[in-house]
Amino acid sequence: MSDFLTAVSTKKVKGTEPLLQEVKSLSIQPAPRIESPESTLEALKHEPSSDTVVDALTYMTSDGFSLILPEPLNASIAYQLVNDTFPHYWRTFSQSRHQKSFAKILQNPTGIGHIITRLRSLIADSRRKQEYGEARDPTEHIVDLLAVLEGILQDEQTSRLILRETFAHSKKDMQRKLIWREYIVQIASGRVIALVAEAEDVLKSKDISRTPSWIAEGRTYAEWLGRNIAALITDGDSKNEESSAAVVELCSKALNLGYTDHVVGSIISALLKTDSVEQFGNTMRRMKLFEQRKYLNAVIAFTIKQYFPTDIAIRDDSPIPSSKTVSGVACLLHELTKDNEPLKDQLVSLGTRSTIPALDDSLSARRSVIAAVAQDDDKLHNLLEASIKMFGDSVYIKHTPVLQQEALAQNLALCSGYVQRSQPMFLTMMAKSSYHVNGMSNRIGASSARTRFLGIVAGIAISKMVDKPELQLKFELEGAEASEAGWYERLTQMNDELGKVADLKVAEKSVTPAKKTKPKVKIASSTKPSITEISGPRIVEVLSDSEDEDTDLIAYEKPDSDPEDSDDDPTVVTRNKPTAPVYIRDLIAGLRDEENYDRHALALSTAAALIRRKANFGTEVTDHLEELATILTGLQDSLELEAFAQQRQQALIAVLLARPAQMAQWFARSFFSGDYSFTQRTAMLTTLGLGARELAGIKDSSTSDLIPPASSFPSKQLPPHLHKIYAETQNANPVMRISSHMAREMLSPLASQAADHLSGPNILKVRTFSSRMQVEAKRQKPVPNALAQIVADNFFFPLTGRWWMQVRANNDSIYTSPHLLPPFLQTLSLLLNASGPNALALAQMTREYWDLLLSVRGLAAKDKLVLNAVLFGFLMVLETNENKERVATELGKELLETQAWVQMVFKELGAGSEEDERVRGLAAGVVVRCQEVVEKYQRRMAGAMMDY
Repeated sequence: MSDFLTAVSTKKVKGTEPLLQEVKSLSIQPAPRIESPESTLEALKHEPSSDTVVDALTYMTSDGFSLILPEPLNASIAYQLVNDTFPHYWRTFSQSRHQKSFAKILQNPTGIGHIITRLRSLIADSRRKQEYGEARDPTEHIVDLLAVLEGILQDEQTSRLILRETFAHSKKDMQRKLIWREYIVQIASGRVIALVAEAEDVLKSKDISRTPSWIAEGRTYAEWLGRNIAALITDGDSKNEESSAAVVELCSKALNLGYTDHVVGSIISALLKTDSVEQFGNTMRRMKLFEQRKYLNAVIAFTIKQYFPTDIAIRDDSPIPSSKTVSGVACLLHELTKDNEPLKDQLVSLGTRSTIPALDDSLSARRSVIAAVAQDDDKLHNLLEASIKMFGDSVYIKHTPVLQQEALAQNLALCSGYVQRSQPMFLTMMAKSSYHVNGMSNRIGASSARTRFLGIVAGIAISKMVDKPELQLKFELEGAEASEAGWYERLTQMNDELGKVADLKVAEKSVTPAKKTKPKVKIASSTKPSITEISGPRIVEVLSDSEDEDTDLIAYEKPDSDPEDSDDDPTVVTRNKPTAPVYIRDLIAGLRDEENYDRHALALSTAAALIRRKANFGTEVTDHLEELATILTGLQDSLELEAFAQQRQQALIAVLLARPAQMAQWFARSFFSGDYSFTQRTAMLTTLGLGARELAGIKDSSTSDLIPPASSFPSKQLPPHLHKIYAETQNANPVMRISSHMAREMLSPLASQAADHLSGPNILKVRTFSSRMQVEAKRQKPVPNALAQIVADNFFFPLTGRWWMQVRANNDSIYTSPHLLPPFLQTLSLLLNASGPNALALAQMTREYWDLLLSVRGLAAKDKLVLNAVLFGFLMVLETNENKERVATELGKELLETQAWVQMVFKELGAGSEEDERVRGLAAGVVVRCQEVVEKYQRRMAGAMMDY
C-alpha cells in the first residue's frame, strides 16, 4: 500500500505575510544620458520614456551620426528602432518633426533593409490563419511602416543624399561599393515596390480605408526613381570616377524595373529644367552598349509621346512648315550622341529599320532623327545607302507592311535632300547605282498599287534632284496621287537645323492637361414651406344653386398620375430635369459630368443621334471629333447604366462615320499607343469593323441597331435577375456575332454541295424553276461601296503595320494575348470582306493579312479562340479573292503552307464539344477552298513550287 503514493516534488511554503503592508518608497531612476551610439542602444532597449526617445532621436539626427555603415552596432540600433521603438511611438509623435526624424535616421540601406524585413514578417503574419481567441491585428503596424517608408523615399534627393553620406562615412572603396550596391538592389530592382504592393493587397483584403501608397504604383515610382537619377547626374562630379560609376550602376539597374519609358521620361524632363542634358550624354557613354541603345530608344519614345502625340501628316499641296520643336528634339539627340559612334550608328539603324513602334508613325520625330544624323556626313551617307538598298529589296517590298514602307520612303526623301545640299555628287552616284535602278524595277513591277506608287514618287523626287530636265522621270499622276507626289518632293526640301534644348521647355509648358468639369454646388433648399402672400385681386368661388342645369356636360378625365411626382415630400421631387443636349459642347460636358446621373445617362443615350445629325452640318462635329473619341473611348461604367456598352458603341461608330479616313487612323493609332483596358481596345476594334461595314453599305442588325429590341411578350420573360444571366448572349461582342454568322453563310454552300453529291446522279433530281419576278425580288440592289477607296490606307494597313511593329519590338506583347488577338483578327477579316473583291489594294491587303495569319499559328495551337479567328481569317481571304488565278500565281507558297497546316489541325481536332465541332467545320471549309484552287491551277503552280 505504501507504494501507491509516491512523492513527485517537494515545495517549501513561505510564511504568510500580513494583508496590509507598508509601501516602500519608489526609487526614481534618472533619465539616461545619450552621448554615444552605445548609450543610445541601451536607452532604446530598456522601455524608454517619450522624453528618452526624443533625446535619442535628437542625438541620431545630429551631425556626425549615421547608420549607413554595415556594422553590428548600427544594425542593432536599426533593429531596435524598427521593431520596438517605432511601433510604440510613431502614432504618439503626432508632430511631423519627430516623424521626420524617424525617416531621416532610417534613410539608408541599413534602415530600409530592416523595414523590408519587418514588413515581410508582418505581411506573412496577417495572412496566417489565427487561432481561436487570438485577436492580434498587424495591419496598423503595416500602415505605419508604409508611412515611414514614404517619408524616406518622398524626396527626389534621396539617392543623392545617401551617396553623399556613403562617401562621407566610409573610407574604404570596397565598402562604399557594397553599401551603394545594397541600396540599388533595394530600390531599383523592384524589391521595395513589390513588397509595398503586397502590403497594399493585404490592407485591401482587410477593408482598411486609406489612400494607397504611391510606392505601389509602378509608374509613379518609376518617375520618382528617374528624378533621383536626374538629381545625381546634375549634382555629380564628372571628374570623380567613383561617383560617376555609382550613377551609371543605378542607371543600369533601373532598366530592370520594367518601366524604362517612365524612368527615362522623368530623367529627361528633370534635366531639361536644369539644362543638364550634356551631363546625361556623358553618363550614357559610360554604360554598356546595349544599355546605351535602350536609353536612346526610350528617349526617342518619350519625345514622341511628349512633343508629337498627334502627329498626322497631311499630304496635300500645302507647304510643310518648319518647327522649333523638331529642331529642339534634334538638338537633344545630337547632345546625347555626339562623340559616341555606337549611338550614331543606332540612329542610322532607326532611320532604316526602326525598333520603336511610335517612330514609324511620327514624321516629325523622324525629321528630328535625320537632322541629328545629318551633322555627320559619313553617317548621313550610310543612312542614304542603307535606305536605297532596303527600299528596293524585293523581299522587303513583298513582305513588309505598307505603313513601314511609307515611313522608309519619307526617310529616303528627307535624307536625299540633306545629301543633295551637302554633297550632290554622292547622291548622283547613288541614283545611278544598281541598288537604285534595280529597286525601281522591283517597285514598278510589284503587284500592290501602293507599293508601285511609293516607288514612283521616290524615283521622281530623286530624279528631279540629279537629272537634267529632259532626262527626269515623268509619270502621269492625277488627283490625290499627284498631290501626294508633290508632297514627297517637298520633303526633299526640308532642312531642319539644330535648335536649342530650351525650345523643348517652352513646348512642354504649352501642353496643358484637359480641364476637369467642376461639380456644380447644389443650394440646399429650406425645409420650411414658403409662405406666398397674394397681392391684387383674388379669385373667389361663387356657389350657385342651379347646379342641376349642368348635368348634361361631360366632365374631363383626371390626368394620369406622374410616378416621379407622387412623393409626398415636395422637397424630394426633382424639378430641374436635364434636357437632351443640342450642341456638341453640351454633349461633351454631359459625358464628362459623371457626378450627375440623369445628365450623364441622357448625354450618352443621345450622343449617337446628335453626332450623326450634325456630322454634315457645319464644323461643330469635325472640330471636336478627337475630343469626342477620347472621351467616349475612355468612359467607365461607374454609374452602372443600362445598355452602356451598346450606347457607347453607337456613339463611337457615329464619330468614325463623321470623318472615316481621319478617325480610322486615330482609332488604329490609339488602339496600339493609348493607355486603355482590354474592353476599351475591343470597343475600338468593334468601331472599325462595324463602321467599315456600314460604309460599305452592308446592312445587318449589328450596324443598324446595337440595342436588342424589346420583347413583345413581357410576360414570357424571366425575372430581371435571371434574365441578365440567361440573356447574356445578346450582349456579346458584335464583331464575334457577325463573324459567326458569316462563317455559317460561307460554310453552308459547301455543306449543300457535299449533300448534293451524296444524293445521287443529277438526272434523277427535280429542279424547281422560279419566275423572273421572284428572282428579281430576291436579288440585292447594288450599293456604292464608299469604303473601297479608303479602307487600305486608313483602316487596314495602319492596323497590320502597327501590329507588326509592336510584336517585333516586344517579346511578350498584349496584342498577341488570347484576349485581344481574336477580335483583332476578326476585325481584319471583316475589313477585308467589306472592301469587296474589286478593291484596288486587295492584293497587298491579302498578302499582309496572309503573312500575319501564318505568323500566329503557334499561338493558335495553344488557344481555341485564336484558332477559330485564324481559320475564319483564312476562309475570308479565300472567299473575298474571287480571282483565284492570281492567288495561285502570286501566293502559291502561302496557299500550300496553309493547306498543309489546316489539314494537320483538322486531324488533331477530335469530335467532342460544340466549340470543337465549329472549329472542325471552319478547318474543313478552309481545306476544301484550298483544294479547289490547287486542283484547278496545279500546272501553273508547279513551276513556282519547284523550290518549295
